[in-house]
Order: sequence, then C-alpha cells, then structure tokens
Amino acid sequence: MPASACGPVLVASRCAVRISRITRVVATEREAPGAEGFFMAFDASEQEHVARALGRIPSGCSILTVVAGDRRTGVLVSWVQQAAFEPPMVSVGVKKGRPAVALIDESRQFVLNLLGENPSAMFKHFGRGFALEDDAFAGLAIESVPGGLAIPGRIARLSVAVRQKVDAGDHWLYVGEIIDADGGAEGAKPYVHLRKNGLSY
Repeated sequence: MPASACGPVLVASRCAVRISRITRVVATEREAPGAEGFFMAFDASEQEHVARALGRIPSGCSILTVVAGDRRTGVLVSWVQQAAFEPPMVSVGVKKGRPAVALIDESRQFVLNLLGENPSAMFKHFGRGFALEDDAFAGLAIESVPGGLAIPGRIARLSVAVRQKVDAGDHWLYVGEIIDADGGAEGAKPYVHLRKNGLSY
C-alpha cells in the first residue's frame, strides 16, 4: 500500500507507528546490527497501544518446578506456549534474576504444573517468591516425576528437557521437548489470564 494511502489512517487511528519512525528504526538496525538487536523508543501514546495490544494475548499460569542435585525450587510462570508438534515442544519465559534460572541451566530440565480455573492457593503460595535456600514446597504434598516435581492442584503436567535458551530482553526464553506428561482429568479447565497492561504481569 502506498504511503499516501495509509499515512492519514495511521495518524488518525494512532494504532501504528509512524512511517518516519519505521524509517529511523530500519536505519538504526542497518547501522548497529548485533546480538542485542535494536530498541524502538515509543512515545507515550504508542506505548499505550503496545501495552494494550500485548495485554490482549491470553496466557495461562503454571508453576515451574526444577531440581538440580539437592536444590529445588518453584516459580510462577505465565508465558508458556506450544512450540512444535513433532517432537512436541514448548517455550517458557522466565524473568532474568529468578533463582530458578540457575537450577534450570544446571539440570537442563523442568516440570510445568498447569493451573486450573481457581488457582488462588498456588498463587498465594508461590507468588511471594523464594530464594534458593528456602523450601519452596513446605506444606505441599509434592510428587517426584521425570524432570522435577508435581504439585497439588494442577490440572495437567508437562516434563520438559531444555533444548535451547534464548536471550529475550528482560526474560530468558527456554525451548524444550516434552519427555513425559500427565493430561489430568477430562474436562478440567485451565486458568486464562488477560492483562490491562501487557508491559507488566
């Protein structure tokens, strides 16, 4: 579509980045390519649209558990997606600095415990966060499974072997292959989360 046809629409709707900004970004990318890519500095109006659009991408919520030697922990994760059919794979975003990262990198495997429609008990337990020296599972009836630990209240479980770790801004993106699973009870419904602001949890 020629610029003359789309330009007024873009400005009027305020739902897309101006052509001049795109031109600057392309130039920046050409001038400074690298592993970290480039950053587009959105103004306040554009950032609002980015946040709103991202917030409309539905996500669930899972408890990722990981065991490495005699250390273990669990962490809430929101960004879990199926990544492939054959072999079956998933991608999981974990915020940089989380204690679980060190254990995932050491063990190269983890377990995703998918939460159901009423996850408040697990939210309350794991939402506070844990240091590596803490017992993240105190008071919970956990079960050892391939790749880590299964927790009560899950509606399904995926055991995952890490195949790739990708630097994704303020998160690490782990891509892994399913090595074991428990599909849970037929008809159990997952927790689904939509955010008002997609630039935060």
